[in-house]
Amino acid sequence: LYLNNQIFLDPSYKLIKGNLVKIVLPELIDDKPKAENINLDILYEDDFLLVINKQAGLVVHPAPGNYEGTLVNALLYHCKGSLSGIGGVKRPGIVHRLDKDTSGIMLVAKNDEAHRYLSKGISTKKIERKYKAIVWGEPKQKVGIINANIARHSQDRKKMAVVYDIGRVAITEYKVINSYGFASLIECSLQTGRTHQIRVHLASLHHPILGDKLYGGKNLNSGTLKMDRQALHASHLELNHPVSGASLSFSANLP
Repeated sequence: LYLNNQIFLDPSYKLIKGNLVKIVLPELIDDKPKAENINLDILYEDDFLLVINKQAGLVVHPAPGNYEGTLVNALLYHCKGSLSGIGGVKRPGIVHRLDKDTSGIMLVAKNDEAHRYLSKGISTKKIERKYKAIVWGEPKQKVGIINANIARHSQDRKKMAVVYDIGRVAITEYKVINSYGFASLIECSLQTGRTHQIRVHLASLHHPILGDKLYGGKNLNSGTLKMDRQALHASHLELNHPVSGASLSFSANLP
């Protein structure tokens, strides 16, 4: 936007008679992701679905700031057009997602029939997903259920927050696997799948995940232990095959 041939940045300015306004539209961007040869750790594949062990740092689907180098770009290259279209052109095959810096097991649907089956399996809890996280401190309750609604943070729109009387129901089961005094290894199971659910719920217990830049608070880089991403990993997945009904089970060790 130009005003009197000068770049114009003040949104409060009131136009007056005689001002010359010039609007320059940016070039159109093709919103259809392109296939890219990106390495994938494939745990299982057939004509209906794909199970991968996603590396930390890999964004799942194109979004502002990440239009290339995503999991979707990699899947388009690997699957050569055999992906479900239910998620739209920007999310072909994506049944559920992991945050960029969360590693671990993800499901991908290769046709619409499989996509509908897998999505329903997640929503009805017939597909079991387990995560491992390393948190600061040692929870007093070694086994528990966190039942706390989650909604967008009222002041920081990049964050989610535990809320009361509003938001969406969110339930996380957890158990402490091992404690090291300053930190603990925890396994979490999801009854719901809200954005940042595990990260928000564990932070609400005052045991945020190590390396979590968004929810780690003052503990982010305490002492000599530093991590460049949140210590959260999708470690286990169990489901029945969408066509054969066969029981499938997958595990991925911590990176």
